Amino acid sequence: MFKNLARASAFPLAAMLAVSVTTSSAQTQVPPKPPLKVAFVYVSPIGEAGWTYQHEQGRLAMQKALGDKVVSTAVEAVAEGADSERVMRDLAAQGHQLIFATSFGYLEPALRVAAEFPNVKFEHAGGYKTAANLNTYNARYYEARYLAGLLAGKSSKSGVAGYVAGFPVPEVVQGINAFTLGMREANPKAEVRVLWLNTWFDPARESEAAQTLVNQGADVLTNHSGSPAVPQTAQANFKAKGVRAIAYQSDMRNYAPDAQLAAVTHHWGGYYTQVANAVLRGTWKPQPAWGGMKDGLVQLSAVGADVPALVEARRKAIVAGSFKPFAGPLTDNEGRVRLAHGALDDNTIATMNWFVQGVVGSVPKP
Repeated sequence: MFKNLARASAFPLAAMLAVSVTTSSAQTQVPPKPPLKVAFVYVSPIGEAGWTYQHEQGRLAMQKALGDKVVSTAVEAVAEGADSERVMRDLAAQGHQLIFATSFGYLEPALRVAAEFPNVKFEHAGGYKTAANLNTYNARYYEARYLAGLLAGKSSKSGVAGYVAGFPVPEVVQGINAFTLGMREANPKAEVRVLWLNTWFDPARESEAAQTLVNQGADVLTNHSGSPAVPQTAQANFKAKGVRAIAYQSDMRNYAPDAQLAAVTHHWGGYYTQVANAVLRGTWKPQPAWGGMKDGLVQLSAVGADVPALVEARRKAIVAGSFKPFAGPLTDNEGRVRLAHGALDDNTIATMNWFVQGVVGSVPKP
């Protein structure tokens, strides 16, 4: 149950999101001679869990899989904006032939540096623009978020969950909506309360927001932010209030040994290995990738032995493609019918800027 599907050679690029604004015809590429110099730019410290930690595990898996074919390096705690542009420019000037920019706010800086170094390949996590030498990649985190919501709905006694969120970009909104839809499948009266941070990584603020949500009645916490602070807050409230946590990005049992119900985890090793191989073969091209649970990029992990049968049934259906988390009828939290029947298409999901019924909160302009 909930097996790790991520394999270094098995990630297919069949799930594509065609939202690129710049296209280029295929060009003859001269494969670089090994070792390929690969760099990763991280928005927060690597730490022992979280967003950056999972990307670092992907880098290490790539390095292990390809051995002396690659030489990789990572730069951590790089702020979005001018700092990231400077770091990427320095890495390109130092001879790195492939650069992974792993934070949403790195997109415009990466595009500018890519224009200056046309022979360097860039991969940006979560972006919506490509260039002749810049590709984007992302995961359908919302698939596992739906399962997490189901589990939360089955577990919550108050029927209230708290969601600590970084920035109001579509990826985050997708996760909040999918979690809410899953929770309300288990408990139609459940509600999800959202607090925005307007930062990806700030442990003190993450903890403060989580405690505020607990004080508002939430007995399940989850988050889209970069530190273990939210699971830690759940753990601190476990004995007194029975608060549980759905961890995000990494398994957080070391931080919430009693409180954690499960974790929505990321697995990048297979994708990073495949991209590096494509550059080495001279077959790399900007082809936006959007993989999900069937590709092994995201999964619901660390689920206890008493996982509800409905959660496992939905997992199998999502992997098989027979169940879509964003299927109609869908009504937003202002009462407007967004979809009467069928399922949302990828472009609509990728630009999602509204909350489903059951979310307490609003989506500010990013």
